[in-house]
Amino acid sequence: MTSEKNNDERHKARQQKVKEKVDQKIENAQDERGLLLVITGNGKGKSTAGFGTIARAVGHGQKCAVAQFIKGTWDNGEKNLLEKLGVEFQVMATGFTWETQDREADTAAAQVVWKECQRMLTDESIDVVLFDELTYMVSYGYIELDEVLEALQNRPAEQSVIITGRGAHRSIVELADTVSEVKNVKHAFESGLKARKGVDW
Repeated sequence: MTSEKNNDERHKARQQKVKEKVDQKIENAQDERGLLLVITGNGKGKSTAGFGTIARAVGHGQKCAVAQFIKGTWDNGEKNLLEKLGVEFQVMATGFTWETQDREADTAAAQVVWKECQRMLTDESIDVVLFDELTYMVSYGYIELDEVLEALQNRPAEQSVIITGRGAHRSIVELADTVSEVKNVKHAFESGLKARKGVDW
């Protein structure tokens, strides 16, 4: 019984120290403004995380917008749901670049969506914006890095932006407030399993 009591007291002491550290961090975090979040890495779930944040913001009554790059032309579960809730979508529905293999057409399609992104980044009424797979557009040179950085830096102070995609450029990572890297441990596709409606798309 004494051993259990000692373990309980040690646990309480550890948890108290954790609480004090967390409380101090909360007290120190006094700045309030829109955030730039980057979700990158080779693992599955980057877009899903971005859309989860959009769903959260919509749930709080915030106005949101989404731009999707290099997505297929098939049915889109997130779009089906979120458009009904007033979320604007701009989609570069040309398919994946390895399907089109047409740099000129892909660049033109990316530029059309990027113009809409630039508009979103000047609209003070939009609380949260998701640029899904934007990192590829910068990597492939379809959109100029400097244009992206300038638009992000000059956006309304209260607007938050989420950027997803592999290989986020270091300048975007440096500008970001929060960066998460999704690691690939195992993927069903590599075992020959088809992408599943409602889970993968």
